[in-house]
Amino acid sequence: MIIDCHGHYTTAPQQLEKYRQQQLGAASVSRDLPPKSALRISDDEIRESVERAQLKIQRERGTDLTIFSPRAMGMGHHLGNERTSREWSEICNDLIHRVCTLYPRNFVGVCQLPQAPGVRPENCIAELERCVKQLGFVGCNLNPDPSGGHWSDPPLTDRWWYPLYERMVELDVPAMIHVSGSCNPNFHATGAHYINGDTTAFMQCLTSDLFKDFPKLKFIIPHGGGAVPYHWGRYRGIAQDMGRPPLKELLLDNIFFDTCVYHQPGINLLLEVIPPDNVLFASEVVGAVRGIDPETGHYYDDTKRYIDKASRLKDDERRKIFEGNAVKVYARLKARLAPDRSH
Repeated sequence: MIIDCHGHYTTAPQQLEKYRQQQLGAASVSRDLPPKSALRISDDEIRESVERAQLKIQRERGTDLTIFSPRAMGMGHHLGNERTSREWSEICNDLIHRVCTLYPRNFVGVCQLPQAPGVRPENCIAELERCVKQLGFVGCNLNPDPSGGHWSDPPLTDRWWYPLYERMVELDVPAMIHVSGSCNPNFHATGAHYINGDTTAFMQCLTSDLFKDFPKLKFIIPHGGGAVPYHWGRYRGIAQDMGRPPLKELLLDNIFFDTCVYHQPGINLLLEVIPPDNVLFASEVVGAVRGIDPETGHYYDDTKRYIDKASRLKDDERRKIFEGNAVKVYARLKARLAPDRSH
């Protein structure tokens, strides 16, 4: 089986974005928010939205299951307020659940959290519990910078976050560390802000004892880990200068990287630096880069092709990247897959 651990519902029907604009508009002038019932999306519209995109690509590229979450850019934690974020997260997560219910063999859910700048992370626990216990989701997306580029909240390693981590460990769910949109014009969202978020989260963990306090906590750092694999020697040296343990001992029981790196040399570097046990297959389809690479004639985000061509990988390592590591990190996925494998 080939499991894509990083997929977003970027093709949701247009009604969703129209509702969001109405919601934010009402919040900006202190009017009552539009009721959830005002958003009407039929099952047929959901089917149409994924049949021509995610499902079509799954079939063409040989992916079996996508771990699916709301559109990262659309989380918009820096927009609106605590209430709008809560209601928006519930709406987006319910829509993901509907996709997963319509296509249970193709998608499994990961939830958006109702974060807002300055709002304590325990505010997210109720929605996390609802999504895991009631909707069958296997993880969450955690924004390390709900301010959208200003980094006004404490680092991920601060005790500010600990109540959320405690519940994540109790529920046995990991978090993909994923920023949303950028409101800072210095940071292009997908080209800079995303990579900044990935790299910053890793560095925060390097300088802390977070995983001593939470030895079972698991983070997936997407987009190949941002700058981390390319600068692995720098981080090893910084840790050494600070008197920290070696990175493998300090972080690699808890931090994992995905394969959303859109060229063969980048994947080769990732696999040369990061142990195969810490790499999960992902494509971010349909995501930030959608075109065809003129140098290869293939889509940039056809990341399975890169793993297939990575000559340094042994067959058992390739199986870990395609399936085994996802089942290990997303522990609830094992039970979710069991019925399919009984046929």
